[in-house]
Amino acid sequence: MGKLDYHLTIKDLPEDLRPRERLLREGAEKLSDAELLAIVLRVGNEEETAVQLAERVLTEAGGLRYLSDRTPEELGAIKGIGPAKIAQIKGALELGRRLAALTPEVRPRITSPQDAANLMMPRMRFLDKEHFIALLLNTKNEVIGEVTVSVGTLDMSVAHPREIFRAAIRRSSAGIVLLHNHPSGDPQPSSEDVQLTKQLVQAGNLLGIEVVDHLVIGDGRYVSLREKGLL
Repeated sequence: MGKLDYHLTIKDLPEDLRPRERLLREGAEKLSDAELLAIVLRVGNEEETAVQLAERVLTEAGGLRYLSDRTPEELGAIKGIGPAKIAQIKGALELGRRLAALTPEVRPRITSPQDAANLMMPRMRFLDKEHFIALLLNTKNEVIGEVTVSVGTLDMSVAHPREIFRAAIRRSSAGIVLLHNHPSGDPQPSSEDVQLTKQLVQAGNLLGIEVVDHLVIGDGRYVSLREKGLL
């Protein structure tokens, strides 16, 4: 029996057996250790697919737990594992180690207009142009992202719901807090501010993303449209 053509073999596999396609479709947590390692290795050799090679590497290393303990020399002694694959394995394991060592991320929590103002006022009070910013919140009202939607005159043409909610949808946000500054220093909302806010609230309702508040930031002062009953 001749040697297998690896590229033809992997190409002919059904999509539901291809690790990369499965990861993208079902999520990394659905893959076995060997399948995840196969993605790191990228290719196999003339005799084995990447998955088969990964299974053998794990077996010879004594399992995933002991793979990280193997020196480059010990990995290189495994048939089919050269310098490039050693570097890929060690690099992936080191990333996992560093991730595990990270301290939990402290996320600001927005429970009131004052929380949002305290977070953003230092950055926004002295801006000489209007900046329209959306804070993305999770279900605990923690800030998981920030998007600068527009810089310049605040109107519907530059602060379009599509731009505002695109990032919120991408991050699976439960809600958003909108903020924009008035370079004049006077935070009193204009009629355009109120109209835009109402349109954004309607758009958020359709998408299932709550517009928690809209703050107008002035020089050391702010106005919450929710507190004003204008949402």
